[in-house]
Amino acid sequence: MSTLAPRLPATSETTNGSLSTPAGPTSYTHGLNGVDQSTNHLLVSLLWLSMAALCIFVFVARFTQMGNAYIRHLFSLSATPEQLSFWAENRTRIWPKIKKHITYAPIWKKRHNREIRLSTALNFGTLPSRFHLVLLSLYVLSNLAYCSLLDYGQKSRSAIMADLRGRTGVLAVANMIPLVLLAGRNNPLIPMLKVSFDTYNLLHRWMGRIVILEGFIHTLAWAINNVWAHGWPGIDESLKATPSFRYGMLGTVAMLLILIQSPSPIRHAFYETFLHLHQLLAFLAILGVYAHIKLAKLPQLPSIRAVVAIWVIDRLVRWARIIYYNVSRTGFTTVTVEALPGEACRVTFNLVRHGTFTPGCHVYAYIPSVSLWMSHPFSVAWSEDIPALPSPTTTNPTTSSILSQTRTKESHLPTTNTQTALALLDVPPPSRSTISLVISARTGMTRSLYTLASASPSNQISLKGLIEGPYGGLESLHSYGTIVLFAAGIGITHQVSHVRDLLQGYDAHTVAARKIILIWSVRNTEHLEWIRPFMDFILQMPGRRDVLKVLIFVTKPKSAREVVSPSRSVQMFPGRANPGVLLDREIVERVGAMVVTVCGPGAFADEVRGAVRRRVQVGRVDFVEEAFTW
Repeated sequence: MSTLAPRLPATSETTNGSLSTPAGPTSYTHGLNGVDQSTNHLLVSLLWLSMAALCIFVFVARFTQMGNAYIRHLFSLSATPEQLSFWAENRTRIWPKIKKHITYAPIWKKRHNREIRLSTALNFGTLPSRFHLVLLSLYVLSNLAYCSLLDYGQKSRSAIMADLRGRTGVLAVANMIPLVLLAGRNNPLIPMLKVSFDTYNLLHRWMGRIVILEGFIHTLAWAINNVWAHGWPGIDESLKATPSFRYGMLGTVAMLLILIQSPSPIRHAFYETFLHLHQLLAFLAILGVYAHIKLAKLPQLPSIRAVVAIWVIDRLVRWARIIYYNVSRTGFTTVTVEALPGEACRVTFNLVRHGTFTPGCHVYAYIPSVSLWMSHPFSVAWSEDIPALPSPTTTNPTTSSILSQTRTKESHLPTTNTQTALALLDVPPPSRSTISLVISARTGMTRSLYTLASASPSNQISLKGLIEGPYGGLESLHSYGTIVLFAAGIGITHQVSHVRDLLQGYDAHTVAARKIILIWSVRNTEHLEWIRPFMDFILQMPGRRDVLKVLIFVTKPKSAREVVSPSRSVQMFPGRANPGVLLDREIVERVGAMVVTVCGPGAFADEVRGAVRRRVQVGRVDFVEEAFTW
């Protein structure tokens, strides 16, 4: 029905919109009879207003932080170490307490990103932070409260059940909009609020559970009214006679299957299978709900159309990114895979165009010959520009005339004809980018990639591949005088790009950095090969000796002779890194505001987080964690 009349429990509505005789149980099995539309609209508005208020709150908080960082950055560029001491101290007592007890705090004690494992096969995932728990609790409780606000004073139990059916259906569709939005890799809230995809992924999982619960109750309430009105055969008859009900059942079944296959132990044990099924079932759920609403001419049609639009736009943007960086008239992206000691690969993508890869960003890698259409996220350890491949098409007349001259007069120059012409025209030569990832061999695609490369006599293979991105790289470290970067294992790929960026900024006088401390925990010295070419470049950068200190902790060295410090600025130690001890030393000697970042296994990251929380009131110390939980 297209009319949005308020619920009138004692009457039913005819096809022309008029009110007929008092309604019986049968009239509550379909349509809007018994559904309190005015209250539904009010509660959906409250739901959206609360979400909008949260976004505004986060935006204001992040804008305030970025404004403070911008002012600090400008002031610090020409400041002396003594002048930078102004930024080294807390200027309020409230903000350090908020950081310690809310924004940086785990739910209890220190466990946050350390996975809960009963065995190697049973992984129950991670725990949200204290702030995330508050948000999730408010969201879940508000939805439960909205579903419970029914008119229980009605005489007809069928009318109450119809009201419950309408309420849960309306809320389920309303929640599907943020559910699909937060699942997208191109979610506009990520750059707007400077909140990581990992946080939105957590919210997406809980929103999905609420949508499934509301969708199931919606279907259950419809089924109960059918049984009350027609008995059990009434359900089968309704599904056969009404296409809208069949599509609604399709959506509900798809949602329930998502719930069954998405618990953390199943998701972690069979991730690639889970991802295939999840995407297929999500498509079927959206299709079922859309057709159910459209065929029944329900007022939620604009909402489900918004869901479809968000889903389609995200896919189109993803394909646009893939095509732009990987396909051109000169060819396609090529991939070089090099097997490294310690069961890892260095994977270099030779892109067809130039790209901007900010420090700390990541890309999704596609290697069809290894994993078909599947993609996996990896931090970009290194990026650089190289000359673009010459286009096979003809050039414009001006360039062509210059090329004809340079072929005879300047053919001895070690450049291409196109580069020579562009130089004479005072146009910078076109470039394209290469990016390098370091991938640890675990299971699935990463293990297959390592096995292929290590089977080659040269430990190196060439393949065709694609990248999608870049994503992330939200946190700028340019306004801090002291930067401490913790990494464990493969987490070094996230930090090495920050070190390079900060050293370049230090040499160009565009960052506030005066001290950069890179702390890397590795299992054995073989792992040093993972980033050796990158570190060789960094250790030769101008100004490196003035600001950079590298501390490497080898937890399981094969012999004590392996752990030898090559210089005072690059030191190696046997054993585990103690974040608290290391931070105590650096806090005393800090210059300006201090930031501590970490990327590594959950247990290691939780240790660093705990150490920072215990010291945020000593001075201006901020904390940034890079994590991807799934």
